Amino acid sequence: MARPYDAQFMKMALTLAERGLGRVAPNPAVGCVVVRDDGDGPRVVGRGWTQPGGRPHAETEALARAGALARGATVYVSLEPCSHHGKTGPCAEALIKAGVARVVGAIADPNPAVAGRGFAALEANGIEVTENVCAADAHHLNEGFFLTMSEKRPLVTLKIASSLDGYIATHEGHSQWITGDRARERGHLLRATHDAIMVGSATAIVDDPELTCRLPGLGDRSPIRIIADGRLRLPLTSKLVRDASKTPVWILTLPGGDGQRRKAFEDCGVTLIEVEAGEGGIMNMRAALEQIAARGVTRLLVEGGSRLAASLVLSRLVDRIEWFRAPKLIGGDGYPAVSALGVKKLDGAPAFDLRETVALGEDSLSSYVIRN
Repeated sequence: MARPYDAQFMKMALTLAERGLGRVAPNPAVGCVVVRDDGDGPRVVGRGWTQPGGRPHAETEALARAGALARGATVYVSLEPCSHHGKTGPCAEALIKAGVARVVGAIADPNPAVAGRGFAALEANGIEVTENVCAADAHHLNEGFFLTMSEKRPLVTLKIASSLDGYIATHEGHSQWITGDRARERGHLLRATHDAIMVGSATAIVDDPELTCRLPGLGDRSPIRIIADGRLRLPLTSKLVRDASKTPVWILTLPGGDGQRRKAFEDCGVTLIEVEAGEGGIMNMRAALEQIAARGVTRLLVEGGSRLAASLVLSRLVDRIEWFRAPKLIGGDGYPAVSALGVKKLDGAPAFDLRETVALGEDSLSSYVIRN
């Protein structure tokens, strides 16, 4: 049974869990808080979150910090404690051994190896269990992990930086910089909280980007760089290829192609991933996402270009949009953020719900989620 302050401590656990985003794949990002109430009000005696690479787990970290104070305490955890043996022992077993009195879980683990067994093990050992506290927030936080379980693909976040009228460049292709410093910093933070970042071949060729996280102190949080390049058009002299030995670069390409060119990319440290063609001979994006997920990516940030964005939207594969808008108008001769979708009637247009809007200097960021 839920108690008045359960939501407060669960939100604390969810905030801790966010620290793991972009660093723990293919594992979920989990937060844990150990709370005691000895009659003078609840107090936190231990806290933890999933560590880089997915180990140690949040519960292990929090219990270690709490020590003997964990006995008789209440533990708040943002995802059901695991119940299976992997690289480490089950977290449910660790909680039982620590002698905790109560466990409050935000949401059940969809992994078939867990799927309710963690909660059941706790209850079988006399521990009170309360479920579904802040469940919606917990699902949003780890939606990438949930999607890899249910759809075998990662969460897809489409990031757009445009003018007020939805254009990303002038008719001459000039685009740097549409948004200001604060918006660009937030864009780099998005990179740090995703496992991989993807662009189309045209964007990679024209912009010659690095696609790294360049926020101070977060240089080690750069995601895997992925280029959708069916014909291997990316120059071998590009920044992405030259830097592939430092930060991984994957190229999604169609089967076949020039063998010598393929070998040249591989010799530079680039990983080539063959993806079957779909309708019209273009790359099957669902198959591409499944291949990406199979390699451990749970959260994918897509930064361009407009044709790649349109392909993903048309395939109903975009889960979230992070739309940065500058207070400028470019006009109809500019380059649109999303290429033609062929929408004939409004009720057939892909729809998203606004989650929040924040000001970033003179720019704004609106966050959307797909409408179910």
